[in-house]
Amino acid sequence: MRTTTHAKAAALPRGCTSYKLRQLARRVGREYDAMLAATGLKTSQYSLLSCLSTDGPQRPADLAAQMRLDASTLTRNLQPLVTQGWIQIGPGEDQRSRLVTLTDAGRAKRSEAQRSWKTAQLALNARLGPERVAQLHALIDDCLALLESADEGAADD
Repeated sequence: MRTTTHAKAAALPRGCTSYKLRQLARRVGREYDAMLAATGLKTSQYSLLSCLSTDGPQRPADLAAQMRLDASTLTRNLQPLVTQGWIQIGPGEDQRSRLVTLTDAGRAKRSEAQRSWKTAQLALNARLGPERVAQLHALIDDCLALLESADEGAADD
């Protein structure tokens, strides 16, 4: 009986989930940022360049939604990339819309940084184990889906 009670107690969350997630995010972010530093990019900037490289030009609202960023955070993150000439923000389909586009220089910068990102990814997989990383990805995806489903349900009320 004692083992069962202990097992149940061990399965309950301890501490603040937000704090734990931020600790992990900061620790992992430092690893990736250290690898990307030589390219002059931060992980968040590399992610934006990669998203645009994969999915092509996008409206800022669509890009923010895809990356799960609010509009002001996206704007703040895009500005240094615009300044460097790695992306352009230009006219969209109509006069009121805008499109974020990866430039040739941005494509080259992303390609350069991709090697550093790959090194960071392989190093993290080696340290944590690929199975654990795959489980982490699946758990994060499941949690995001549950939270977004709950958000959609609340919006329907």
